[in-house]
Amino acid sequence: MSSAHLEFAAAVCLDLASLPRLDAPSVRRVRISYSKILQAQPAEVVYAFVCSLLENASWAHRVVAWEVLASHAPAFKMLNDAEVEKMAEGLDDWASVDLFGVTVLGRAWREGLVSDRKIQSWTKSNNRWRRRLALVATVPLNLKARGGTGDTARTIQICRVLLDDRDDMVVKAMSWALRELAKRDAKAVAEFVEREGNRLAPRIKREVLNKLQTGHKVRPSR
Repeated sequence: MSSAHLEFAAAVCLDLASLPRLDAPSVRRVRISYSKILQAQPAEVVYAFVCSLLENASWAHRVVAWEVLASHAPAFKMLNDAEVEKMAEGLDDWASVDLFGVTVLGRAWREGLVSDRKIQSWTKSNNRWRRRLALVATVPLNLKARGGTGDTARTIQICRVLLDDRDDMVVKAMSWALRELAKRDAKAVAEFVEREGNRLAPRIKREVLNKLQTGHKVRPSR
C-alpha cells in the first residue's frame, strides 16, 4: 500500500492545528471535508488513515478518525473483534468512550462484525471504561437515529451482568442503555426493573422509571 494514508493523516493534523477554536462544530467541519475527500479511496487506505490518526490520543483526532470510518462503508467492514480491541486501548474518559461506543463499536456489533463474546468479555474487565463500553455499545442497537431497530435480548443480557456494579461511569451507562431500550420495548424494561429492582442502583431505577412514566430522565417539576 502507498503512503497516501499518511499524507491524508498529516493534512488532517495540520487542519486541526490551524483551527482558531478546537470545538465540536469546527472539528466536525474538518471531518466532513475529509469524509468527502476519502470517499473514493480504497478501504485499505481509509482504514490505515484512521489507524494513523488514532495514534494521536486527542479527542479531535478521534472524532475525525471514527466518524470518517463510520461514513466509509467498505472501510467500516474491516472491523472485527481484534480491531475494536486495539481501538479501545487507552480510552479513559467518558467523551471518547461514548463516541467510540456509539459511532463505531455498537454499530459494528449490530452488523455482525463484532461478536457477542467480545462485548460480553468487557463486562468482566477490571477496567471501568471497558465495562462502560459494553453498555454504551447497546445504544446503537436501539437508538433510531443511529440505525437501531431494537434488540431487547442483547441489551438486557449486558445490563444483567453488570447489575451489581456501582462504579459511577457504569451506573450512568446502564441508565442510558435501559432508557434507550425503553423507547423500543417499554414492557421489557418495566419488567426488568420490577424483577431486579433490589439490585439496581437507585439512580438507575429512578431515571428509568421516570423515563417509563413521563418520557423524561428527570421527572418534570409541577
